[in-house]
Amino acid sequence: MSHLSPDTDNRTRSLPQGLTLTVGRGGDLEGCDDRALQAGIDYLARLGGPGTLQILPGDYEMANALYLRTGITVRGAGSDTVLHKLPSHTSTITRESDWYENRVTVEDSSGFAPGCGIMLRSYTDSGSLREVVRDTVVGVEGKEVYLSRRPEKNFWCEDQATASTLFPVLTAEEGVCDVTVEHLVLDGHRDANEEINGNYSGGVFLQQCHRYLFRKVTSRSYHGDGFSFQICDDVRFESCQALDNSNLGFHPGSGSQRPVFSECIGDGNGQGIFFCWGVTDGLVEGGQFCDNTDYGISIGHRDTDNRIQGARFSGNHKTGLRFREPSHVYRGGHRNVIEGCSFSDNGFAEDGVGIDIRGSTHDTTIHDCHFDGASGQARQQIGVRISEQSRGTQLAGNRFSDLEQDVVDLTAS
Repeated sequence: MSHLSPDTDNRTRSLPQGLTLTVGRGGDLEGCDDRALQAGIDYLARLGGPGTLQILPGDYEMANALYLRTGITVRGAGSDTVLHKLPSHTSTITRESDWYENRVTVEDSSGFAPGCGIMLRSYTDSGSLREVVRDTVVGVEGKEVYLSRRPEKNFWCEDQATASTLFPVLTAEEGVCDVTVEHLVLDGHRDANEEINGNYSGGVFLQQCHRYLFRKVTSRSYHGDGFSFQICDDVRFESCQALDNSNLGFHPGSGSQRPVFSECIGDGNGQGIFFCWGVTDGLVEGGQFCDNTDYGISIGHRDTDNRIQGARFSGNHKTGLRFREPSHVYRGGHRNVIEGCSFSDNGFAEDGVGIDIRGSTHDTTIHDCHFDGASGQARQQIGVRISEQSRGTQLAGNRFSDLEQDVVDLTAS
């Protein structure tokens, strides 16, 4: 019986109601690997509306990436839901493969199996990456590894081409947007995996995907980047952690607009956050970026109009926060604001600098920050260093304690 009044009883009821599908032991879908998780996401995507994949507590073995789909929410049970990347296997490609062939011949096929993720790579004479293709293995016969598609790139023996079981733990095809991921852990097992550049993979890897929300997601121990997103707008992180990844913790990649990092932790990585090229109008609010082997945060090539507020920087080996030196003024990271942050024990592997503004980086504002050298170990010796080429740096309301030099302003020379 309707509880609506006769005046409203004929109102159209068309609000979307998404299905929640549980995966794991005792769930709607049984299974504890990437195949069960992918089946759940693809089932929800087929329904065409919003849907939630609820991953039950457990350890999930990932032989391939979990591919996200538009409009889907992926939700775990916090630290009790862990997606583990399996150890990687790499083999030399022994027969030249052209762009239109859907298979490669490898020296050792023992580490490949149908359904596993695969990365094809070739190299220049200098050893840098020439081509990279990510795909899925659909069959193995002897030394022949079959791919799900034509790679559309050449992988030639003369370019030291290889095939590896390297892939992100979470990823999406280009153009997949409006996704939420929350309450789970991604473990990259870096000791059992080969390193891969963050422009091609990571614990999370996205490219040309917009409007993502990551809430209480930990990406740890990936032999590369924790979270890497390239040319992605409006990606938001709330209380997320990038821990002990070998390269970058959070990697807002080239051209990514308006990234937000709210109360996030980037500890024990190569860098806590690396603002790549042309990242603008970003916000870092609260959180901490500590004990990274390079920098807590790095800002550089046309990374303009970003704000970092209320964050803590401690124990970063080279610098707490570094503005990278641009090749010329147009490419500088200009008009960035640092406010209400604390810096201690940074820079002990180099010059002991809290904030280092290098080259022709202009119009940086630093106010109401605290620079502390009182650890007794003489680790952080300089609060702020401003390069000779820099212009328009504004300092106001900052506190300096127990440093050898509060501010080294080379513009005065």
